[in-house]
Amino acid sequence: MPSYRPDDAAEENPFGERATSRGERLTAEEEKDMARRIRRAEDAARDAILHIDEARAIIGRRPDRAERTRAGAVSRLEEAVMTIAAKAKAMPEFKKPARRASGAWQEAENLRWRLAMSGRRIAHGEARKLAGPFMDEEDLVQEGYIGLLRAAKRFDPDRGIRFSTYARWWVRAQMTRAIDHTGRPVRLPGCAVEQTRNLRKAMKRFESSGIEYNVQDLAQEVGIDKERAELLLSQGNTISLEQPVDDGPRPRPLERFLSDDDAPPPDGEAIQAQELSRMHDAFAAVLSDRQRFVLTRRYGLDDGEFRTLSEVGKEMGLSRERVRQIEREALIRLRDHSGIRDNPFFLRQLARTAAHA
Repeated sequence: MPSYRPDDAAEENPFGERATSRGERLTAEEEKDMARRIRRAEDAARDAILHIDEARAIIGRRPDRAERTRAGAVSRLEEAVMTIAAKAKAMPEFKKPARRASGAWQEAENLRWRLAMSGRRIAHGEARKLAGPFMDEEDLVQEGYIGLLRAAKRFDPDRGIRFSTYARWWVRAQMTRAIDHTGRPVRLPGCAVEQTRNLRKAMKRFESSGIEYNVQDLAQEVGIDKERAELLLSQGNTISLEQPVDDGPRPRPLERFLSDDDAPPPDGEAIQAQELSRMHDAFAAVLSDRQRFVLTRRYGLDDGEFRTLSEVGKEMGLSRERVRQIEREALIRLRDHSGIRDNPFFLRQLARTAAHA
């Protein structure tokens, strides 16, 4: 393998700024050349720190599942480079290898970005095809750039396929995944979206082959149980409010997580309850029996029914004017001796709270 130097990009760049800064197309050989330079930069970063135990442990870490692309190895290399760079601040012996590894890694990142941006036209073209009511073209273009970067991280120049061809599948996959996540009133987990897509693909394969099938056949094809397949296939662009949204021992329906616009705010309810308690305490402490009766009946503190002065007077055998005087005396005593607000509208609000309690 030829040796790597960080300035190789400046000396061996036959396509220069024309093909990278503006995202113009690269030829097949230019794509392969840039991908190989990315590999050389990654190898240089790995060689610079491989003699360090911490870096060797990260790079050689066994993944939880089989890797189909090189993205996992690249991510572990990045983690090792960042780890050694952080340790180099406190350990002088790590500074030189950390500097070499960081420089090589940064060069690989720059080349990877340039390779990804050479396919910008793919992102714009796919965005125009898929733009719709759920995502506009600009948002899809951004998702397409993410797909290009993922493709650049995984691209193998020795597999006999062009980067522009390889990247198109990653761009389209990233866009369709984004549409699936935003095209529903409630976002479904990524695994559920992927399984639903695989079920529908299986349906198309059976139908195109003229093979009769049922839900059990589709579930076996995708690798899930029949009940989950039935649930996923029953989902459209809306979700039942009774559908459970978690998988815990006591699943809760979606409606438990929706706010009630007509419900009073919790802080307002707490304040009203506190004031109502204070009012009852003040009634018992500073008012006479007659004053308590007048305010209770007048403002409906016992049943929520407001009454006029005349109605209260008839119940007590007093004139309307005398009831008004008793009411005024009671309000003044509440204000002066208990801190309860001297405000009939406040008492009406307390009455509504008492009626709903």
